Amino acid sequence: MINAIAIDDEPIALDIIEIYAQKVPFLALERSFTNAFEALNYLKDNQIELLFLDIKMPDISGIDFFNSLTLKPHVIFTTAYSEHAVTGFELEAIDYLLKPFSFPRFLKACNKVSDLVSLKQQESKADHVFIKDSFDVVRVDFIDILYLEATGNYVRYILKDREILTRMTIKEVLELLPKSQFIQVHRSFVVNLFLIDKMERHQIRIDNALIPVSASFLSNVRSKLL
Repeated sequence: MINAIAIDDEPIALDIIEIYAQKVPFLALERSFTNAFEALNYLKDNQIELLFLDIKMPDISGIDFFNSLTLKPHVIFTTAYSEHAVTGFELEAIDYLLKPFSFPRFLKACNKVSDLVSLKQQESKADHVFIKDSFDVVRVDFIDILYLEATGNYVRYILKDREILTRMTIKEVLELLPKSQFIQVHRSFVVNLFLIDKMERHQIRIDNALIPVSASFLSNVRSKLL
């Protein structure tokens, strides 16, 4: 089951999403919001997988709202303005629904999310992951990953013999990698627990690299190692 919320300043638009969502067996629409800031408060305490998000809203645009999120769920943008489509896909939206949209079109977008979630679940059971490296898609074995570093909208995979820069977020990385082997130690760093050489006061040594450990992650890191 994919849990979701919807944000749109037009109640009628939310009514349509709610009606359509009830027909999709794998979709649970938990809440709907006409106020984006109420939705923001909800997201602080609740984790969702999918966000239906209107782009043009009075207090904050859907684009700015999505960019403000630290943990970004999958997003399907909804809008009556087709010129926003390019921006939506630049943010790696799963899909873009142009109002008024039909149920078949809504279902197609939801199926894209379901397929992506299923693929990530399958990959999490494997001993490797496939990631995009420039124009190629390459296999990376978990045991070869020393650590990962977020840089802007990209993540650097630091491997034993090379580096790969790919367009991802730390949240997406953590969904792909097994929790028993990888742990986040800093806002920008994830490390391979199996390859840690030494845990110092506020840093971890892996191979010849020193990885910072922030205070908010310190307790969890120590509990994994001790």
